[in-house]
Amino acid sequence: MLQDIRDNSQGVIAKVIVGLIIAIFALFGVESIIGGFVTSPPVAEVNGDEITEAELQANTQNLIASLGGNLDSLDQDLLEQISLNQLIEELVMKQVAEQSAMTISSKRIDQNIIDTASFQINGVFDSDLAVRTMASQGFSVPLYRETLSKQMLMAQVANAYASSNFVTNSELENIIKLTSQSRDFRYLSVTLGTRTLDTPITDAEIQAYYDENQEQFREDESVVVNYVMLDKSIIADEIVVDEATLMAQYEEERGAFEGSSEKRASHILFEVGSGMSEDQALAAAAAAKQRLDAGEDFPALALELSSDTVSAEDGGDIGYTDGTAFPPELEEALEQLSLNEVSSPVVTEFGVHLVRLTEDNENVFPAFEEVSERIERDLKSSEVELLYSERLSDLSNLAFETADLVEISEQLELPILQSQAFTRLGGNGVFSNPAITDAAFSDEVLIDGNNSDVIELNDAQSVVLRLNQFNESSILPRGEVEGQISVILRTQMEREAVRTLGEEIFANIDNDAALAALLAENELQWVEADGVVRTSNTVNSRILEEAFSLAEPEGEPVRTTLSLDNGTFVVMELTEVTEGTLDSIPEADRRSLTTRMISDLGNSDFQAYLSTLKNNADVQSRLADEEF
Repeated sequence: MLQDIRDNSQGVIAKVIVGLIIAIFALFGVESIIGGFVTSPPVAEVNGDEITEAELQANTQNLIASLGGNLDSLDQDLLEQISLNQLIEELVMKQVAEQSAMTISSKRIDQNIIDTASFQINGVFDSDLAVRTMASQGFSVPLYRETLSKQMLMAQVANAYASSNFVTNSELENIIKLTSQSRDFRYLSVTLGTRTLDTPITDAEIQAYYDENQEQFREDESVVVNYVMLDKSIIADEIVVDEATLMAQYEEERGAFEGSSEKRASHILFEVGSGMSEDQALAAAAAAKQRLDAGEDFPALALELSSDTVSAEDGGDIGYTDGTAFPPELEEALEQLSLNEVSSPVVTEFGVHLVRLTEDNENVFPAFEEVSERIERDLKSSEVELLYSERLSDLSNLAFETADLVEISEQLELPILQSQAFTRLGGNGVFSNPAITDAAFSDEVLIDGNNSDVIELNDAQSVVLRLNQFNESSILPRGEVEGQISVILRTQMEREAVRTLGEEIFANIDNDAALAALLAENELQWVEADGVVRTSNTVNSRILEEAFSLAEPEGEPVRTTLSLDNGTFVVMELTEVTEGTLDSIPEADRRSLTTRMISDLGNSDFQAYLSTLKNNADVQSRLADEEF
């Protein structure tokens, strides 16, 4: 049978069919072939047009990708409903655009593709990059053009609404009256303090609170585990490097280090050639040396006399050497020079030089005692890695094969350790690692009583654990929470004392004498807040919100009280409201506000239009509990 197929596939007809398949793949992509054989069942119909399962799943994946983060906790059905709703909105808009004879020209689609930044290299469109990028997103070129055309068509419908609104001067004035409004008010804050310290908290009050709030003192379920830890630092301690080996490595490193000492030099070159013999060059160099010895400046003389015009422009500087960069004759001369000393004439293959030592970086290698620990660590490193890898493999096998930690401990010489109790939220040290917590509360460990798999905490530590003790969730005994209850009750008493004082102040706000006495006794004073706008950051946001929620005063101040989340009791008095005007804001801010208002109105109109389209459409969906 296979041979018949193989023989027939060599015929002319077979070759024509294969050629057609290749051509279709090249022109229209894989989906044109697969789509001919596999039809996705519709998940919804909108005015007779289908939305397929494949379209829904693709859009759902795009939605998940756009949300990002950990989406494990989200309901998959909810995501599909949101995704389907998007597809329905897109389809009704597409239908309206088609009914209105709206189209997108091929030229505009081409231009959009050319202008797409992800299809460009250094700002220039690259067709190969475009095709590869489309393919990475699951598109062939025709499918991408079709999708882009649909998106541009829907954007055209949306923009028709979003850009068709306008704002009148009257509307703008009304908005500015509110947004640029300022208010004058004053307030005083009665904060929590020590007003109730003289009032004892009784045992009966503590017991009553404990009895009435049992769940508040519930301790989460917890576990205690036994564990073994494979640790590179402990393995390193097992390896012994003798003193002779350490010293040999030290001497090798010191030799390499000291050999890298650098010197910096400058020179004046008298080049030997057709215009100057070596004797003439030596004489010229000797004369220049006399001038230098007499006190002339080396850089200036280099600029005047040196045949090496490039270095001469930099004071004769020829850079650094580690003892090998310059001709041997120069290197030998530099070894004899002190800092800033100039040599006698030196002959090299390039001519005659006067060379000056400008820097001498004499590197000093640290003493053996300073680096011995580091050298020992380096020498141990490769052996530690090998041993750790081998033992990690053994640990993994033993964790699976053995019924407890004892055999692991014996074979790998690892002590069995015991943790403190920790909850699903984790504990201290290594037990704050989520991987430890997940393993300890896994069914394999908690229910089946098995060893955990190897848990690699980091590059240097790995753990296997086993359940020692499981503690059910329970109410903590009163003795362990009395201090906590005392703090809660004291805070409640302070809050009540603050409220009582605040209400007394508010009740006496028109009694100047009584009010003054209360403020003085409690060391309180008014805070004046004049010309405050809604966006001010100089006033507590909750106080600011309350100030702008009050009615405008009509002759008399408007007063109120409020309690902040931290227990502070605030007394407030609003005295004046000043409305904003067009003239009170800069022209640029006015234009920006107008643009935002037009955009908001346009979006609102479009959403209303889209809602109407959906309500009037004949939508049939097979997703459960779907409402459109």
